[in-house]
Amino acid sequence: MALEYLFVSDQTTFADDFDNQTSKNAKRTPFPASFFVANTMEIFERLAWYGFFTVSSLYMTSPVLQGGMGFSDTQRGTLQGLIPFFLYLLPALTGSLGDRYGYRRMLMLAFAIMTPCYYLLGQVNSYGAFFVAFMGVAVGAAIFKPLISGTVSRTTDDSNRSLGFGIFYMMVNIGGFLGPLIAGYMRDISWDWVFIMAAVWIAINFIPVTFFYKDPAKTTSDASEEKSFSQTLLEMQEVLGNGRLALTIFPIIIAYMLPGTELISFETSLIFIFSWVIINIIWNILATNNSNKWYRSKIQLGNKPFIVFLLISGGFWLVYMQIFITLPLYIRDYVDSSDLVNFIYAISPSIGDIASFVNVEQLTAAIRELGTKFDAKQAESVRLAYLELANYNVRVPLAEISQLLLNTSNSLSLQDATNLAKEWAQNYRQFKPEYIIAVNFGSIVLLQVIVSLVSARFKTFYVLIAGTLLVGASYLLLAVGGMNGLVIGGAIAVLSILIFSLGEMMASPKQQEFIASVMPKEKAAMYQGYLYLSYAIGFLFAGDLSGRGYNAWGVESNSPGTFWFVCGVIAIVTALALFIFNKVASEKLEANGG
Repeated sequence: MALEYLFVSDQTTFADDFDNQTSKNAKRTPFPASFFVANTMEIFERLAWYGFFTVSSLYMTSPVLQGGMGFSDTQRGTLQGLIPFFLYLLPALTGSLGDRYGYRRMLMLAFAIMTPCYYLLGQVNSYGAFFVAFMGVAVGAAIFKPLISGTVSRTTDDSNRSLGFGIFYMMVNIGGFLGPLIAGYMRDISWDWVFIMAAVWIAINFIPVTFFYKDPAKTTSDASEEKSFSQTLLEMQEVLGNGRLALTIFPIIIAYMLPGTELISFETSLIFIFSWVIINIIWNILATNNSNKWYRSKIQLGNKPFIVFLLISGGFWLVYMQIFITLPLYIRDYVDSSDLVNFIYAISPSIGDIASFVNVEQLTAAIRELGTKFDAKQAESVRLAYLELANYNVRVPLAEISQLLLNTSNSLSLQDATNLAKEWAQNYRQFKPEYIIAVNFGSIVLLQVIVSLVSARFKTFYVLIAGTLLVGASYLLLAVGGMNGLVIGGAIAVLSILIFSLGEMMASPKQQEFIASVMPKEKAAMYQGYLYLSYAIGFLFAGDLSGRGYNAWGVESNSPGTFWFVCGVIAIVTALALFIFNKVASEKLEANGG
């Protein structure tokens, strides 16, 4: 993952690690202690985040009987859209807190917020309380991210910056790889332990920040670039637009997402959005450009070509996010990963037991409830029973479920249900979705250097487009296998993730590199810093697409391939839009940035 690059304004891109190295005769400056302390804290923070986030879809939609929250897909999607949206939006305001109050002090505040919030995610039992705890994690992470990447920036110089950020990027992905593996083992014990472990990872960071971390020294450029809050707002106005634009957009975003919480209807949301747009059109007509009051001014856009680039890039991050919030559900519901189970068992039975663990006690309780919840005479009811059992990491044939329901009008005895649970656990166990998703991080750890070396030989924008097309191709592969409820094998899912990862490794770093190449040098760092907004935009709508789309095409229509087809098409359209932008608007982007 390359998300961490957004929070540093003066770093080289990852591909630059190989093109812009200093002379072999030049002496590389040793890294100070704070550099290694910051990277250590990054690993633990990533262990917590990806340990939770990779299994978050499974947890939120799992039955309460299994220890999950029992949320609907729409509720889940709203959370997974809104929270990451604010996580990547808030650093615009939190990024300067370290300079004002001290890096070490603000890191302690971030850990003090995240530690209890991670723990509370596993303790609360209502949608509202879960939302508050999740938002707390986002606030803490939004404070943490710019401080850590800022530390890496300030503890490196021209002689070692490329290596420094290469190490930092590797730490991100090591944490991303190990986090889901550990979380998968913890949830075998109890879902509570996933969140306890996440809280522990964050709490561990109190040790290095208290005893070993020192605020990085400011360089001359840091001192000259340090901005007050008012200067930050003026900069945002130059790049994005004025306060009237923000006042128009944010209520629309909130109204758009509220139906996902099921607090208001979608119709009510549309009525508000339509009314708010009309009000702001009239407001804008009556406003003047020369007013000293921001709320009396007309809506003004900043760098229009840059805003267009942000919106187009948001399409990439919209489909990118699906690997973490939708693919785990798809693997659970529609992927027969028994081929992976057999493969791992052939290598190591003990690892196979961990990777395909089935909680027989929970499965027994679920089996005893089947007869009271589902009807064997209705094919759709049998299919829903199948999806219910998939939560317990088994893929039981529909015919066997139907036969059980026909023979059992009421619940089975405890002994009979236990025996059947053991039989199903033995015959139909599946590979954990989070372990399959971890292939993404593992492949990046192993292949990013090679991919960056090869990509550096080609024009930046073409690599960005090609990477986006590969992401689309990975989803189209899932679409072909998932049409009409067909089940694909685990090997196909892994292949799709590998194609996706290759596309990510190509496209993600190139967005920063493109902006650096086309903007005036004195403005490049500022515009690179605002690229995080494309993440925020993409993630916001990614949650809604996942929640509504997977529920409509997967759960209700039994055609999850349609969902992946839509994602693939969005990626292809995004790549086409990038191609057109490069031909039409790149020079305008540079002109407006000057």
